[in-house]
Amino acid sequence: MSQHREPFMKEVAGLPVLDTHTHLVGDRLCAKDFWEIAHYFWFFRELQAAGYPADAMDLPEEERIIQFLAAYRATRNTLMNWVVTNLFQTLYDIELSDEAAVRRADAAVRESSQRDGWAQQVADKLQIRGFVVNIPEHAEFQGMNRNALLIPRIDGRLGEWVKSIHQAEDPSAVFEEMCAVISKLLDDYQQLGCTGIMTTLPAYEARANESYPLTRGITKDQIMMRLLHKICEELESKGMFLQLFLGVERSWCGTAVPVNDPARILKLTGLFERYSCKFELVVASEINNLDVVQAAWNFPNVHLGGLWWFNFRASTYRDCMQYRSEALPGIKCSLIASDARCIEWSYGKILLVKRLMGEYLYEQVEAGWLDRDTALQLAEAWLYKSAAQRYAFTT
Repeated sequence: MSQHREPFMKEVAGLPVLDTHTHLVGDRLCAKDFWEIAHYFWFFRELQAAGYPADAMDLPEEERIIQFLAAYRATRNTLMNWVVTNLFQTLYDIELSDEAAVRRADAAVRESSQRDGWAQQVADKLQIRGFVVNIPEHAEFQGMNRNALLIPRIDGRLGEWVKSIHQAEDPSAVFEEMCAVISKLLDDYQQLGCTGIMTTLPAYEARANESYPLTRGITKDQIMMRLLHKICEELESKGMFLQLFLGVERSWCGTAVPVNDPARILKLTGLFERYSCKFELVVASEINNLDVVQAAWNFPNVHLGGLWWFNFRASTYRDCMQYRSEALPGIKCSLIASDARCIEWSYGKILLVKRLMGEYLYEQVEAGWLDRDTALQLAEAWLYKSAAQRYAFTT
């Protein structure tokens, strides 16, 4: 069957995609120069590990290019280096081989950023049919065929609500006030056409199956869990879904780190059981990848999203595809969440995931676990159909 591998890989590469989590901004979708691509957080961390200075943008350009090339060559084994290398080869036909090539790449990115239709052209190369953003002001995608799908994030508001209740002399009264605010906010989002909301959650020492009285002394985590119950109750009544981003903590130091909490999903199962609204779980901590599969297997209203932050690795993608293909129908699972801040990085990350997916599914076909049609059906669900159905997205 080896002669069939390349046609299969090309077929997966040509499938439609819905990018379920981006930081794209509608009036500045494209990278403005080479450095906006090269200094994207994920690759920048790998460059720094190879000695690239944190203040690289303060260096004279000539020295910056020299330092970049040294770190770029030292990171040729890393996943994000693969993305950058292939991004420039396939979008700009440039190999980052020397200083002159970096300058050509910078000129090419500057030119493309001013070109009408470039963002749509990049999306079309990988059949990216839609993008999700979380801020209303970012959703109007200029120069593209359609605007972004808006799934508003409420984590900042959630933190404010918790703080207000925790500081109140009468937590119960303030909780009721916040419930009215939540109901109004979700009504407003529904009027905007939003089919769901998203929030990150910090570490929480509270369980959804417990009742916590709203009295002085209630902890912030317990208040948060009470508010999550109210949010789910409202979402259920409105036919909306809740997207939960879990596994990144910011309280340990000045940067975000992954935290593997074996009880993280367990503590939420009381929500999954009590409310019929759909939940989409997106995790950044490797140990929880199997936990979310078990939750989706146990609860019909729990769905799985893409891999976030520190989970964006070839190894975790392969493990997750194995876990999910064994236990869940494809329509319950999405695998694309680029977290990109420019259209070029959305392209690069999806290029990588399509390759990993094609390799994994072809191996399953070759081993006799899946037939070809089933493998392609699974790929289409993972890349597009699952999220499109959950978000009521149509092209």
